[in-house]
Amino acid sequence: MEVQRVGDISHKEFMEEFYKPGIPVVFKNATKVWKANGVFTPDWFRENYGDRTTDFKGKTYTMREVMDRVENSSETNPAPYPFLFSIPEILPELFSMLQPLNLNYASPNWLESKWFQRGYWGSATEIFVGGPGGKFPYLHLDYYHLNAWINQLYGEKRFTVFPRGQEHLLYPKADDPWRSELNIFKPDYEKYPLYKEATPIHFTVGAGETLFIPAGTWHTAYSLSPTISVAFDQLNSKNFNDFLKDVWTFKKRDNNLIKASAIYTYAWLAGQACRMSE
Repeated sequence: MEVQRVGDISHKEFMEEFYKPGIPVVFKNATKVWKANGVFTPDWFRENYGDRTTDFKGKTYTMREVMDRVENSSETNPAPYPFLFSIPEILPELFSMLQPLNLNYASPNWLESKWFQRGYWGSATEIFVGGPGGKFPYLHLDYYHLNAWINQLYGEKRFTVFPRGQEHLLYPKADDPWRSELNIFKPDYEKYPLYKEATPIHFTVGAGETLFIPAGTWHTAYSLSPTISVAFDQLNSKNFNDFLKDVWTFKKRDNNLIKASAIYTYAWLAGQACRMSE
């Protein structure tokens, strides 16, 4: 099995061939609608936002320091990964360069509704920055069963996804079943023998390309070069029921069932409002 690459397909074709069946796909040029396409580079961020900061494992880095670290990264001495910059919180000016955010494909997206602007629902619009040798720290499913859209605007990244139905081969953690116990980059087959039967799919996403990862798809990533990508999430009727299950699971962890019930009820009502508006 391979992950298909597509060019200028229609929204209807995307929905029927990939979205509804839940199949990952790489768009070869979906980001051409963004002003950011071909503009975002380490030098551009140094020049325009060099003093903006982010935290990684308790340490604060400026954008300038981040870009220096990833450009000096190597497989033997990789920079921390991933450096994350929340666009709404740290770089809101960039939104004008990322329109339409949905690329004319990621719609409908209930996360854009005023109903889901209140509270935290697992969604994020972020810049990911990494360097050669940088690995996402674990194989995972995205929390809240959201669809992920990863737009590679600079450099190359190698992704790994797993076909549906292989969850039992990937050793989800007992206390966090959205994460795997495995290190797929150096698998311990004696400790995790079932992983020998898994069939990971590896592929590269380069500058200007977009990866759609449907909700419930196990995946991880590895930077092959200095990389800059913009990621955002999507929610609608297809993944809403699984989203609600995650809302309840996460909110009840605070041991306040009354509050968890109120948040769950609000999320359910917000979903019905979005459904009716379509």
